[in-house]
Amino acid sequence: MKPFEMFGLPNWLLENLEKKRFETPTTIQNRAIPLILDGVDVIAKAPTGTGKTLAYLLPSLMKLDEMSKHVQMLVLAPTRELAIQITDEIKQLIDGQSFGLLAIYGGVDTSSQLKKLNRGIDIVVATPGRLIDHMRQGNIDLKKLKVLVLDEADQMLLLGFKNEVELILKNISNDRQTLCFSATLDRDVKKLAYRHMVSPVECSAELGTVTLENIDQKIVESSDRWKTEALIHTLDYTNPYLGVVFCRTIRRVDKLEFTLSQRGYHCEKLHGDLSRNVRQRIMKAFKEGKFQYLITTDVAARGLDISGVSHIYNFDLPETPEGYIHRIGRTGRMGKKGFAVTFITNKDEIVLKEIETAIKMKLPRERFERPEGFVDLTHQHNEK
Repeated sequence: MKPFEMFGLPNWLLENLEKKRFETPTTIQNRAIPLILDGVDVIAKAPTGTGKTLAYLLPSLMKLDEMSKHVQMLVLAPTRELAIQITDEIKQLIDGQSFGLLAIYGGVDTSSQLKKLNRGIDIVVATPGRLIDHMRQGNIDLKKLKVLVLDEADQMLLLGFKNEVELILKNISNDRQTLCFSATLDRDVKKLAYRHMVSPVECSAELGTVTLENIDQKIVESSDRWKTEALIHTLDYTNPYLGVVFCRTIRRVDKLEFTLSQRGYHCEKLHGDLSRNVRQRIMKAFKEGKFQYLITTDVAARGLDISGVSHIYNFDLPETPEGYIHRIGRTGRMGKKGFAVTFITNKDEIVLKEIETAIKMKLPRERFERPEGFVDLTHQHNEK
């Protein structure tokens, strides 16, 4: 018996999983899927990189009726980018089935969304604001909903969607199963969840259980002055098909993208100061392999799930162990090999020790020294 067969998944789901080369369930999938199949409400603590999307999609899709003419499943996501990622995942999982799928988010013409709703939709993936617009106009009926998923619930609250989420929850079917997935379970997330769930069961994939064994991790030490050259040296050495470079601030993303572009690297930047349309275009182009390096902030990369990403470069050290896990968890997924290189200076030692304690690993190090005879022409673009 193949690992995913133990959940009793239908053949069409197993076949589509095999096409995606998903072979072994992750910790959160092993813990959450049986609970969801039992019909209980679930609160799951699951950082990025733990396989959380499949953890709620697989059992939820099994509950849907192809003959229904009503919305049966609703996934709420905090951002347009994450909604698109989830929709793409569902498309692949329901390939060959007749389920109607619709993504609802801002920045696109509502008339096209309305036409699809009128034809009959089974699965909706939506951001809160645009979904409420359709609800107020009477375009969508959620009174016969079977499954509601709150994905990245902590981010929805952080981005100020609490009132919108509360309004949606008050105007949908009471006879539903509710699933709340969140990277963190602080008091506000739990308060929201317990208010709208029936005797929920909690499960988690803690930092210690996040799958890191498939990721080769390394630390590169340098000074602030030579950090960019250390990165460039590493990019030349590793030369991935697709790599993501994380910076701490929007300004540092801008400066690094300028420098790398000047040096001939095929890269694009992604951050919150760019319009939604531009961010969507960049994400699509990156997924299609039209450029090699995506330089981004943590917030802009929320929901980034691209199978071709083999290398993560932490140009700036994240501020918390959770942040580190979220970043490098975008590679080394589903049994594939991943690589993560983190660049540090002396001031990063305390946070690095916290990260190593959390992941229970002492990360190997190497020191980047200024190349002999090198003349620094790009230092003016680098932020100390």
